[in-house]
Amino acid sequence: MARFLAFDLGAESGRAVIAHLDGERLYLEEVHRFPNGPVRVLDSLHWDVLRLWSEIKRGLGLAAKAYGESLVSLGLDTWGVDFGLLAADDALLGNPYHYRDSRTDGMLEEAFRRVPRAEIFERTGIQFMQLNSLYQLLAMAQTNSPALAVAETFLNMPDLFNFWLTGCKASEFTIATTSQCYDPHAGDWAWDMVEKLGIPSHIFRTIVPPGTVLDSLRPSVAEETGCKPIPVVAPATHDTGSAVAAVPVADGDYIYLSSGTWSLMGVEVSEPVITEQSLACNFTNEGGVQGTFRLLKNIMGLWLVQECRREWARVGESYSYDDLTRMAGEAPAFGSLISPGDPRFLSPGDMPSRIRTFCGATGQRVPETKGQVVRCALESLALEYRWVAERLDELSGCRLPTVHIIGGGSQNRLLNQFAADAMGRMVVTGPVEATAIGNVLVQALALGYISSLAEGRAIVRRSFEVGVFEPKGTVIWDEAYERYLRIRQ
Repeated sequence: MARFLAFDLGAESGRAVIAHLDGERLYLEEVHRFPNGPVRVLDSLHWDVLRLWSEIKRGLGLAAKAYGESLVSLGLDTWGVDFGLLAADDALLGNPYHYRDSRTDGMLEEAFRRVPRAEIFERTGIQFMQLNSLYQLLAMAQTNSPALAVAETFLNMPDLFNFWLTGCKASEFTIATTSQCYDPHAGDWAWDMVEKLGIPSHIFRTIVPPGTVLDSLRPSVAEETGCKPIPVVAPATHDTGSAVAAVPVADGDYIYLSSGTWSLMGVEVSEPVITEQSLACNFTNEGGVQGTFRLLKNIMGLWLVQECRREWARVGESYSYDDLTRMAGEAPAFGSLISPGDPRFLSPGDMPSRIRTFCGATGQRVPETKGQVVRCALESLALEYRWVAERLDELSGCRLPTVHIIGGGSQNRLLNQFAADAMGRMVVTGPVEATAIGNVLVQALALGYISSLAEGRAIVRRSFEVGVFEPKGTVIWDEAYERYLRIRQ
């Protein structure tokens, strides 16, 4: 029995998971879970990075206490785009910003003033979103940030934690691609493009592929946590990259949908798809495992419901996600719809009011009850999934009949059925902990415990049950889709 430790940090929570691999099956055991989220300081949003680091060490200590000498390695993944800057003495230059911080407002337009939009896409193949690292760095350059002026090293969040774990300063491929600073044609940073934007290029570090053994655990961390100096492997350190590695498929054409705070929906390809059509659809080409790319669309996702829940809790009305899903299921169908990609839904705040305002501004019935608000969000997400699925059909040249929904959002049975109905395609759900599983598969591949990703996916199929949702009631969804297209941003 080989035991691997996976740290998976999402935008809402983090976890430390032990994976027990017996060669045929994989068993997961959560040893530590902790909350995550933005911290407002004055007018800015940050991550509480030192608390997260403390939680990582706590999880490492609990894993070492439980399994000690039998731990084989550890790997860590996080959300994309955010980063820390290090000084010449490797000190962290301030708390990393949260990608929903307002400092990137207007930065897309500023970037296009310096480098044409089409040129940026041709060089990077990445979807235009103001939260990307490129526009965060541009915002710092434009305001003459003192931190950027003295920075010696740029590290995305998992790379920063891996540096603290090992002393190795490297940028893992899958997370580097989310920055929109990576050039897939050259297989390296887009050096001249970032310099045209006024961003210092010397801060970027060597890019390493997923499955790289970075180093052993730092002696100081090993001593503090009681863990032996096990190897630290860079899996697909972008959480979606790890999640897609765990999709339980054998072959065939399919769409994956990693469902959580964000919904990331796409296909695996051997080369990035950088065309006029993919630019027009604002698709992205993020790095995958074993030389693949993930042609996908970033969709706002269950953030819409998470923020509603937080707002209601703030005023003293606490509901579980199951409560909100039940209320949505009881609400009338297709009362109103929103465009999940509308910029007003990006920042934290009073999401129920924003949803109601959007509906009123587009001449629709304004949802009144909490169930109506949540149903509006879920039905709109399902219709956006249909729009993306149709574009993926066009880009791939064939109809993709099955959608695999993985991640925490795959537990939302109502949204799963909505997705199947809206798209008119079979939806297969699970595993829920796909990100941790994919993280472990890459660790096992790096250390020779499995020989290929296909072998790892076969283990996933044997180890975890999946759900199946067949489409029904598609005619009424067709009618709703026509309404949706009229209000989609």
